[in-house]
Amino acid sequence: MSDARFELYYWPGIPGRGEFVRLVLEEAGADWVDVGLRAGGGKAVADMLGQGPVPAYAPPVLKVGELVFSQAANICSYLGERFGLVPSDEASRLQARQFQLTVADVVAEAHDTHHPIAVMKYYEDQKDAAKQRAEDFRTQRIPKFLGYFERVLKANPRGGGKYLLGSDFTYPELALFQLVDGLRYAFPNAMRRIAPEVPGVMALHQRIRERPRIAAYKQSPRAQPFNEQGIFRHYPELDDPNATK
Repeated sequence: MSDARFELYYWPGIPGRGEFVRLVLEEAGADWVDVGLRAGGGKAVADMLGQGPVPAYAPPVLKVGELVFSQAANICSYLGERFGLVPSDEASRLQARQFQLTVADVVAEAHDTHHPIAVMKYYEDQKDAAKQRAEDFRTQRIPKFLGYFERVLKANPRGGGKYLLGSDFTYPELALFQLVDGLRYAFPNAMRRIAPEVPGVMALHQRIRERPRIAAYKQSPRAQPFNEQGIFRHYPELDDPNATK
C-alpha cells in the first residue's frame, strides 16, 4: 500500500469530523483526495456507506487501495502511525490514541449542546433543553476537558510545556487544534473567559496554526468554514451571556 492514494469520504459543505482526518493528511503531505468536494461527491459519500464486508455506519470513511474503514479517531491514529507522526513504541501509540479519543468525547458533547434531545429533530424544536445543556458544557465540561490537556502539557517531562507526548509534535495535537477552533467558533464569549486558564493549550493551538502545511491548507479552498450545519454551531443564545465581549 506504499503507493496507494488516500480517498476521504465525508459530506461536502461542513468541516465536521472529516476535518480531523483532513488535518492529518495535510500535515503528512499525503497524496489524497476529498471525494465529497468533487462533482457528485455527496452521492459518492452516501454510496460508500454500507459497502464491503465490514460496512461503515457513517463518514468519515478512508479508502486506501482495497482497505476501507471508518471512525475519525481510528483513521487519524492509522494515519499518524503510518506517517510517523507519533513515536513507534507501543506506549506512545496508545497514549496518542488516548488523546485523540478524548478529543472525540468533547466533540460529541459539543454536538449535543444544540441537539440534546434528538439528532433527527431540528434545533428549534429543542432550544430550551439546548440552553441548559450548553450552560453545563460551557461552565463545567469545556474547562474540565481543556484543563486536562493543560495538565498533560505541564506534566510531560520531555515536552517543555509545548507537546502532549514526548519531545516533539504528534498527530493528536492537530485534533486539539481543531477542537479549540471549533469551540472558539461556537462559544466565543465562553472561550474568551476560559482561554486564560489554559495558556499552554492556547499556545499549542497557535503553534499548530503556524505549521506551514496547516497554514497553507487553512488558506486554501479545500478548508471548509464552520457553519450552522456541522458539529460546532454558533447560536448566540447558547454562548456565555455574562462574558465580556
